[in-house]
Amino acid sequence: MLYLLFLLAHLFAALIFIGTVFFEVLILSDLHRRLPARVMVRVEQGIGQRARTLMPWVLLVLFGAGIGMVWLRYRPVLAAPFATSFGTLLAVKLILAASVLLHFLLTVLRMRRGRASARYLRGIHLSLFGHMVAIVLLAKSMFYLTW
Repeated sequence: MLYLLFLLAHLFAALIFIGTVFFEVLILSDLHRRLPARVMVRVEQGIGQRARTLMPWVLLVLFGAGIGMVWLRYRPVLAAPFATSFGTLLAVKLILAASVLLHFLLTVLRMRRGRASARYLRGIHLSLFGHMVAIVLLAKSMFYLTW
Protein backbone atom coordinates (compact mmCIF):
# COMPACT_ATOMS: atom_id res chain seq x y z
CA MET A 1 0.00 0.00 0.00
CA LEU A 2 2.82 2.41 0.85
CA TYR A 3 4.45 1.71 -2.51
CA LEU A 4 1.19 2.61 -4.27
CA LEU A 5 1.07 5.94 -2.42
CA PHE A 6 4.66 6.68 -3.42
CA LEU A 7 3.89 5.67 -7.01
CA LEU A 8 0.83 7.93 -7.26
CA ALA A 9 2.62 10.89 -5.65
CA HIS A 10 5.56 10.35 -8.01
CA LEU A 11 3.31 10.17 -11.08
CA PHE A 12 1.35 13.31 -10.21
CA ALA A 13 4.49 15.29 -9.40
CA ALA A 14 6.07 14.08 -12.64
CA LEU A 15 2.95 15.13 -14.52
CA ILE A 16 3.18 18.64 -13.10
CA PHE A 17 6.94 18.97 -13.66
CA ILE A 18 6.99 17.48 -17.15
CA GLY A 19 3.87 19.43 -18.12
CA THR A 20 5.51 22.67 -17.02
CA VAL A 21 8.70 21.96 -18.98
CA PHE A 22 6.73 20.94 -22.07
CA PHE A 23 4.58 24.08 -21.79
CA GLU A 24 7.63 26.32 -21.56
CA VAL A 25 9.47 24.65 -24.46
CA LEU A 26 6.62 23.91 -26.87
CA ILE A 27 4.09 26.67 -26.18
CA LEU A 28 5.74 29.60 -24.44
CA SER A 29 8.68 29.69 -26.84
CA ASP A 30 6.27 30.08 -29.77
CA LEU A 31 4.59 33.05 -28.09
CA HIS A 32 7.84 35.01 -28.39
CA ARG A 33 7.23 35.27 -32.11
CA ARG A 34 3.58 36.21 -31.75
CA LEU A 35 3.44 38.70 -28.87
CA PRO A 36 5.16 42.03 -28.30
CA ALA A 37 8.31 41.87 -26.16
CA ARG A 38 6.77 43.93 -23.33
CA VAL A 39 3.86 41.50 -23.10
CA MET A 40 6.19 38.48 -23.08
CA VAL A 41 8.24 40.02 -20.27
CA ARG A 42 5.08 40.26 -18.14
CA VAL A 43 3.96 36.74 -19.06
CA GLU A 44 7.36 35.26 -18.27
CA GLN A 45 7.57 37.17 -14.99
CA GLY A 46 4.19 35.83 -13.91
CA ILE A 47 4.95 32.26 -14.92
CA GLY A 48 8.43 32.46 -13.42
CA GLN A 49 7.13 33.74 -10.11
CA ARG A 50 4.55 30.95 -9.88
CA ALA A 51 7.09 28.32 -10.93
CA ARG A 52 9.57 29.49 -8.28
CA THR A 53 6.98 28.96 -5.55
CA LEU A 54 5.51 25.71 -6.87
CA MET A 55 8.41 23.76 -8.37
CA PRO A 56 10.47 23.22 -5.19
CA TRP A 57 7.46 21.45 -3.64
CA VAL A 58 6.79 19.47 -6.80
CA LEU A 59 10.41 18.34 -6.93
CA LEU A 60 10.38 17.48 -3.24
CA VAL A 61 7.38 15.18 -3.80
CA LEU A 62 8.82 13.83 -7.06
CA PHE A 63 12.20 12.92 -5.62
CA GLY A 64 10.91 11.96 -2.18
CA ALA A 65 8.41 9.53 -3.65
CA GLY A 66 10.99 8.25 -6.12
CA ILE A 67 13.44 7.54 -3.30
CA GLY A 68 10.64 5.83 -1.38
CA MET A 69 9.85 3.63 -4.37
CA VAL A 70 13.50 2.68 -4.79
CA TRP A 71 13.82 1.93 -1.08
CA LEU A 72 10.70 -0.23 -0.91
CA ARG A 73 10.99 -2.16 -4.15
CA TYR A 74 14.16 -1.60 -6.18
CA ARG A 75 17.07 -1.72 -3.71
CA PRO A 76 17.93 -5.32 -4.64
CA VAL A 77 17.94 -4.44 -8.33
CA LEU A 78 20.25 -1.49 -7.75
CA ALA A 79 22.68 -3.61 -5.72
CA ALA A 80 23.87 -4.93 -9.12
CA PRO A 81 22.33 -2.49 -11.62
CA PHE A 82 23.99 -3.91 -14.72
CA ALA A 83 23.04 -7.52 -13.99
CA THR A 84 19.64 -7.10 -15.66
CA SER A 85 18.21 -4.96 -18.41
CA PHE A 86 15.66 -3.58 -15.92
CA GLY A 87 18.43 -2.58 -13.51
CA THR A 88 20.46 -0.95 -16.27
CA LEU A 89 17.52 1.09 -17.53
CA LEU A 90 16.55 2.04 -13.98
CA ALA A 91 20.12 3.14 -13.23
CA VAL A 92 20.21 5.31 -16.37
CA LYS A 93 16.83 6.78 -15.40
CA LEU A 94 18.14 7.61 -11.92
CA ILE A 95 21.26 9.23 -13.37
CA LEU A 96 19.08 11.40 -15.61
CA ALA A 97 16.85 12.25 -12.63
CA ALA A 98 19.92 13.30 -10.63
CA SER A 99 20.95 15.49 -13.57
CA VAL A 100 17.48 17.12 -13.55
CA LEU A 101 17.88 17.89 -9.85
CA LEU A 102 21.34 19.33 -10.48
CA HIS A 103 19.95 21.51 -13.30
CA PHE A 104 17.28 22.80 -10.94
CA LEU A 105 19.66 23.52 -8.07
CA LEU A 106 22.19 25.28 -10.31
CA THR A 107 19.45 27.38 -11.87
CA VAL A 108 18.10 28.40 -8.45
CA LEU A 109 21.64 29.37 -7.43
CA ARG A 110 22.19 31.39 -10.61
CA MET A 111 18.82 33.12 -10.22
CA ARG A 112 19.64 34.14 -6.66
CA ARG A 113 22.93 35.61 -7.88
CA GLY A 114 21.20 37.38 -10.77
CA ARG A 115 23.12 35.38 -13.37
CA ALA A 116 20.26 33.49 -15.07
CA SER A 117 19.94 35.15 -18.45
CA ALA A 118 17.10 34.43 -20.86
CA ARG A 119 19.54 32.49 -23.04
CA TYR A 120 20.68 30.38 -20.08
CA LEU A 121 17.08 29.64 -19.08
CA ARG A 122 16.21 28.65 -22.65
CA GLY A 123 19.14 26.24 -22.69
CA ILE A 124 18.14 24.76 -19.33
CA HIS A 125 14.55 24.29 -20.51
CA LEU A 126 15.72 22.53 -23.68
CA SER A 127 18.05 20.30 -21.68
CA LEU A 128 15.30 19.47 -19.20
CA PHE A 129 12.96 18.75 -22.11
CA GLY A 130 15.43 16.20 -23.47
CA HIS A 131 15.92 14.70 -20.02
CA MET A 132 12.16 14.41 -19.51
CA VAL A 133 11.59 12.67 -22.83
CA ALA A 134 14.39 10.21 -22.05
CA ILE A 135 13.13 9.58 -18.51
CA VAL A 136 9.58 8.90 -19.69
CA LEU A 137 10.85 6.53 -22.39
CA LEU A 138 13.05 4.74 -19.87
CA ALA A 139 10.26 4.55 -17.28
CA LYS A 140 8.08 2.66 -19.71
CA SER A 141 10.84 0.72 -21.46
CA MET A 142 12.13 -0.76 -18.19
CA PHE A 143 9.13 -3.06 -18.09
CA TYR A 144 9.25 -4.14 -21.74
CA LEU A 145 12.84 -4.14 -23.00
CA THR A 146 15.04 -7.10 -22.13
CA TRP A 147 18.39 -8.34 -23.29
